[in-house]
Amino acid sequence: MSKLQLRAFLYQLGCFACLFILARFLVERYTELTGFWVPFIAFVIGTFLSPKFQAVKTNDGEKLYMKWVFSKNVKEIG
Repeated sequence: MSKLQLRAFLYQLGCFACLFILARFLVERYTELTGFWVPFIAFVIGTFLSPKFQAVKTNDGEKLYMKWVFSKNVKEIG
């Protein structure tokens, strides 16, 4: 696993964790759901809304890209 692949994994994990915790709090507070359904719905929301990071090998070397549901374009990071 290269350095950029590790960075992509950590970025994706961090973004998902933040969105999951936020979604879990909001679902628990503002809905009547209980038990298994609260983390399940938070998981679905976090998975859908978190940006996707990927390290890709190109002719210029390895680069880190991000795609998000709220933007049409794939963005190069760093």
